[in-house]
Amino acid sequence: MTVIDDSGHISKGLVNALLLDGKGGAKKIDQNEVVNLNTQQDKLWLHFDYEEPAVQQWLEQCSGLNTVAIESLISDETRPHVLSRGDNLLIVLRGVNQNPGAQPEDMVSLRIWTDGKRLISTRKRSLISTETLLSSLSESSGAEDIAALLIEWVDRIVASISDVVDDLEEELLDMEEQLFSAEPRELRSELLHMRKKAILIRRYLAPQREALNQLIAAPLTWLNDFHRVRLRSIADRQIRHIEDIDTVKERASMAQEELANRVSEQLNSRSYVLTVVAAVFLPLGFFTGLMGINVGGMPGVESEQGFWLVSAICMGLTVLLMGLFYWRKWL
Repeated sequence: MTVIDDSGHISKGLVNALLLDGKGGAKKIDQNEVVNLNTQQDKLWLHFDYEEPAVQQWLEQCSGLNTVAIESLISDETRPHVLSRGDNLLIVLRGVNQNPGAQPEDMVSLRIWTDGKRLISTRKRSLISTETLLSSLSESSGAEDIAALLIEWVDRIVASISDVVDDLEEELLDMEEQLFSAEPRELRSELLHMRKKAILIRRYLAPQREALNQLIAAPLTWLNDFHRVRLRSIADRQIRHIEDIDTVKERASMAQEELANRVSEQLNSRSYVLTVVAAVFLPLGFFTGLMGINVGGMPGVESEQGFWLVSAICMGLTVLLMGLFYWRKWL
């Protein structure tokens, strides 16, 4: 079954090969043992990196899967969905990217095929939820069979989304507290990025909710009532995550509107001040301009008190205008 390169060695396309021991643990199959391994035996989990060309070759020649399943396992772009036929199940999920330096909204695709006896999965990038699943098996506290392994994996993927949603809500709360103190331009950019992040995450969570519902309803004999009850609980949590993300989007939108109103009020206030100043100085400008025309007969031209008289008239006119503005409640 193995994925072998041209030199005859096991390819790095095989990430993990495990045999569940039925007691919560698993035996990690050595790469040298993989060559002679019977891929049809029960409780076998094979995990691949689908970017390796040899993986596609093995899937086509040795896996026994049909074309639809193989294409889903190696396709670059896939949305969460479920396909079932008989006891065969194909499920594609998305998990948040919690790798160091990665953005959570850059969600990682996980493709799983299983018939309840063996499980074949592929990925491009690693998932923290996969690592914790492997850790539980190494500590003999994991799944006892393939059905439990699948459900545990789905549970961990959905649980990781909860952490991201909590982080989004805390980040948005900080932004809301800064709404009346932070620089509007910087805060507006942060709110826009927040909404974009929430939209990108929700883009895959909505179809993933439908995929989980389809999994619950799938007529698979190896899923018992307990499995379906647990899947229903996981699906309910997924729905709550979607509702929380919708709430984050709405709160971010309301914060953007409030920020826009704040900026608009500031502009209106400044415009109003300029309007008042213009209203005060317009008649003063007219009066001083009239007094400055160079024609004969201007009063006070020969008087030593002319300048002070004009200044007093301007001051009186200013006080009169300001009083009028206060009386009309324009100030």
